[in-house]
Amino acid sequence: MADSAGRRPESDDPGDGPSGPGATCPGGATATGRRRRLPWKPRSALTPRGLARRKLTLRGALAAGLLGIATLGYSVGDALTYPGDDSTAARLAGWAREHELGAVVDKLENLQYELDPPQVGGSLPNEALARMRATAPAVPVHHQDVPLRAPMRPLVAPGLPGEGVWRVLSAAHGEPVVQGTYVRPDRDHTSYQAAVAWIDGRRARFELHPGVREPGGTFSVPPTIPQGRRTGLLATWNGGFKVTDGGSRGGFYLAGDTAGELRDGAASEVFYRDGSIKVGQWGRDVGMTREVVGVRQCLELMVDDGKVVPGIDIDSKWGATDQSRMFVERSGVGVTARGDVIMVVGQALTARTLADLMQRAGAVRAMPLDMNRAWPSFMSYDPAGDPANPKPVNLLDFDNPPERYYTRATRDFVAVYAK
Repeated sequence: MADSAGRRPESDDPGDGPSGPGATCPGGATATGRRRRLPWKPRSALTPRGLARRKLTLRGALAAGLLGIATLGYSVGDALTYPGDDSTAARLAGWAREHELGAVVDKLENLQYELDPPQVGGSLPNEALARMRATAPAVPVHHQDVPLRAPMRPLVAPGLPGEGVWRVLSAAHGEPVVQGTYVRPDRDHTSYQAAVAWIDGRRARFELHPGVREPGGTFSVPPTIPQGRRTGLLATWNGGFKVTDGGSRGGFYLAGDTAGELRDGAASEVFYRDGSIKVGQWGRDVGMTREVVGVRQCLELMVDDGKVVPGIDIDSKWGATDQSRMFVERSGVGVTARGDVIMVVGQALTARTLADLMQRAGAVRAMPLDMNRAWPSFMSYDPAGDPANPKPVNLLDFDNPPERYYTRATRDFVAVYAK
């Protein structure tokens, strides 16, 4: 009922007082009789013991949060500041993969590729053209026992001046023991280069070195080529996918110590006590003997019995998702029927075009190594200025400088010396 002024009594107002919808009675009960659960009790409702318990809980949660942030910051900071010449992008990507975020890195790399795919068509930059034409030997050679190889047929017709023509990269005892050439990788990506190196397996000695972070651990062989061990150095090249996160699908063995697990069926570089090297399938072509001093495994063979393997287009064999079909920086190594070494690094290669190049260069068995700008490398060494400290020269330019193995290397690599 309303009073004479037209106002309702307070007890009749449905939105006023304890009788209104959602109204709370003393003790936390609503007008409907249901008790509302508060997410956090007010301080006034706590006993001294409960208040002390709350303070302890809050301090513990704050300490745990700060510890987590500090741990994350220290971990990322360590990745950004460890010794070496790795780029910031490579360091962060490596940190993510080490912390089970490899799928995230793969997605980001795929997205970056979709937003900025390699150019189709076009011409080589002037610097690359000049490098391709420079076929004159940089060091004196006499070719008495080791002739320059017959030109490699270009993959793109017509060929450019110097394309496929071998030139001396490093000499030993006056012979061109390490030779190299440049080609365009396919008919579509004509503004990119791939470089092919050949090493006389009878006149060179091959050594496997670990990296500080990959495979890590403590090996008796240093993760660098230190002063006093550079005389006679002819070449170096990079290792394969990471062993520590399982990306290589194989293991690493050096001087009695193993990282990961050597897997039957894995493509393997195998290093012997006499300085020789073989590339083959572990458990079939190569295996552990008393003469083996080093093994570096990575995925599966790309070239076998002189032919590109039938599964070269199966993505799961060569990288995450569709990365085997991306035209990106890649590297690979193989051996000829005579035991010479073929090494390829390229700027815009798929798994198939990498395999094709190694097979065309004469490899009868060949395997993939690492990929993306941070990791592929092939350096030759010029002793003219100082034989004890020869000058490294990149066959192709990637992120890291040619001196990368004169400092502590973060990833494993191969060093080649004259016999």
